[in-house]
Amino acid sequence: MTNEQYQQARLARDARFDGVFFVGVKTTGIFCRPICPANLAKEHNVSYFQHAHAALEAGYRPCLRCRPESAPNSWAWLGAETSFRRALTLIEQGALHHSSCEGLSDRLGISSRYLRQLFQEHLGVSPKKYAQYHQLMFAKQLLHHSHLSISDIGFACGFNSVRRFNDAFRRTLKLTPSELRRGDGKVTARNEVYLAYRGAYDWSAMLGFLQKRAISGVERVTEQSYERYVDIDGTLAWFRLFADFEGAQTVKVEFELEQVTKLASLLSGIKRVFDLDTDITAVESHLHAVDEVLILKPGLRLPGVWSTWEAGARAVLGQQVSVKAAIGQLNLLTDTMGQCLSGQKVFPTPDFIAGKDLSFLRMPESRKETLLRLASHLCEHPDDHPDNWLSLKGIGPWTVNYAKMRGLSAPDLLLSSDLIVKKYLVDHSEVNAEHTAPWGSYATLHCWSHFS
Repeated sequence: MTNEQYQQARLARDARFDGVFFVGVKTTGIFCRPICPANLAKEHNVSYFQHAHAALEAGYRPCLRCRPESAPNSWAWLGAETSFRRALTLIEQGALHHSSCEGLSDRLGISSRYLRQLFQEHLGVSPKKYAQYHQLMFAKQLLHHSHLSISDIGFACGFNSVRRFNDAFRRTLKLTPSELRRGDGKVTARNEVYLAYRGAYDWSAMLGFLQKRAISGVERVTEQSYERYVDIDGTLAWFRLFADFEGAQTVKVEFELEQVTKLASLLSGIKRVFDLDTDITAVESHLHAVDEVLILKPGLRLPGVWSTWEAGARAVLGQQVSVKAAIGQLNLLTDTMGQCLSGQKVFPTPDFIAGKDLSFLRMPESRKETLLRLASHLCEHPDDHPDNWLSLKGIGPWTVNYAKMRGLSAPDLLLSSDLIVKKYLVDHSEVNAEHTAPWGSYATLHCWSHFS
């Protein structure tokens, strides 16, 4: 964007640009979202930043009225740089709280120098700086919207002590956590967080999709909400998401955790499962240019699954059967295996499935053996990418692509071998992997929508 475009969007308080850029006001030292209701500063007194982290790096502190930490995170490069997206996800889950950039780059299979280069190119800060800025903005959000104690918030955000948390908060945000909470006066009676998104969102389609595939006793879906229990590194977590809360392009998330340090992982998973960080306007603009009639239902988002393993298991159980039959087997698997955390049923882990007798499942023996092979493989290689599953007998491209689309939320998978997609492509040859990239997965959803 040019400075003139920034200025026009700021003066109009255009909600379409919320989260696209931030406005630093030189006279106050505060940075805001473009929708901030405060009196508009004169143009010569403002600076524009593409990311909140860049404003913090420049010495500005976040506005207490518009709360920049609540702006939607719709990264422009989301479909293009896989390693960078994986790095962001891991950092937001706490990968650098007790580890180094070298350890993170090893997990990503790239050099630490290249990792730093990616962050400098896209954000203008180092991975460590990004991690700390993310920790502090996340803490500010929790101070506003949860009744967690200040010490619990510090630990949830990755700080080893309350003193370090207070020092970092005061040094960067120019006030202490207790000062922020005293001035807010709106702490709720239970733990909740608000997550923003940008653009259209077909919540009816998303919740309907998830409801047809819900696991009995683990997930519950209504017309307005989704809730489930999840296993995060052997500890129990629960959340309920209220869709399109009060029509403000935000969702309200209520949560309960056995370990507060798992909160970052929980919210990162929720944002991915519900595809909150994608700029759907940009996606649909691109796909409309490819095929003018492809988008029958605006606002379709990628419906995720909590883990790659769960997505893989769902794919194996769904091979060559209907959705209803697959969910029947999924419920049977979860009911019979009966893995519990703190008395609550959760989806069984690969360790819990591997080597077990699956004779109770009503499906071909070869498919049961495939599920056991996948579970055993992930026990030995828990972070293995689904592309490597092709070496396992019984797992083909459809299963791998399903796991990538729903378990990793991969944005660029046009499932051209899918029967329904093939049916659409007969009369729309312009819809192909090259033309729909980097948003092939969304093209797949829109192809499906024509026959649903």
